[in-house]
Amino acid sequence: MTPVGRDDIEAAAERIEAFVRRTPVMTLESGVVLKLELLQRAGSFKPRGAFNRVLRARDDGSLGEAGIIAASGGNHGAAVALVGHTLGVRTEVYVPSISAPAKVARIRGFGVDVVIGGADYDVAQEAANARQRVTGALLVHPYDHADTVAGQGTVARELASQVPDADTVLVAVGGGGLIAGVASWYRGAVKVVSVEPETIPGMARALAAGAPVEVEVSGLAADSLGTRQVGAVPFACAAPFVHEAVLVSDDDIRAAQRELWDLARLAAEPGGAAAYAALASGAYRPAPGERVVAVVCGSNVDLTTLT
Repeated sequence: MTPVGRDDIEAAAERIEAFVRRTPVMTLESGVVLKLELLQRAGSFKPRGAFNRVLRARDDGSLGEAGIIAASGGNHGAAVALVGHTLGVRTEVYVPSISAPAKVARIRGFGVDVVIGGADYDVAQEAANARQRVTGALLVHPYDHADTVAGQGTVARELASQVPDADTVLVAVGGGGLIAGVASWYRGAVKVVSVEPETIPGMARALAAGAPVEVEVSGLAADSLGTRQVGAVPFACAAPFVHEAVLVSDDDIRAAQRELWDLARLAAEPGGAAAYAALASGAYRPAPGERVVAVVCGSNVDLTTLT
């Protein structure tokens, strides 16, 4: 039995409905369908999980006066900042020094406390954990919590009604929260494919090993997909239902960003374009007639890099 089921995702959808957008889909001339989570509030899919985590804690009484705290490469931080701003909750966000300036500015724009917490995401998470032990704030982890995964699973719940004939869904993976949510909804009904940068192959290595393993973190998408290993909860949710894992290069991701801009005027950040990069580069080759969806999951990008 996996930690998150469809009932959890249904409950999350009801809980967060007033706070998130139902994002559209777009079909390209090639027939590839894009799920446009880059149009979600705060510029990525992350508010789904963050709102679900905090609203459930508020409902059960575990959200106290100390507020909420999180660490993030950028997108989760913006989501948590949005949650804090929307709900009127004191919020601290720790970010690593590699976070893109556009993402840090996005977080600060919500009026929350931002702390530079180390060289990469994992160091920032350690700093946030230490601060949480002092303040008693609610820790809103970016991926390694069942409530976060259930919130991210609402992406697939929407997608299932928008593209009921989908055969395959490609999902970019960092810590694994999004693919865990997608896999927890579909539960083998469609093929779910993990897409990661070659420089951060956490899910690919975990699936091969049968458990999360530590990997090096570097490359173009390190600020959004750069965690040293996938989370235990996401892995438990995803592993039974992920069909395969493919890797893409930084050049593939850059090319996919430009292609999404040229074809559809979609401004996707590197992590947000990674799933589409698997198709554009040939890292994933659909069978004839296969109905494929790529989740375009983030838009917090420096626009000068797209031209």
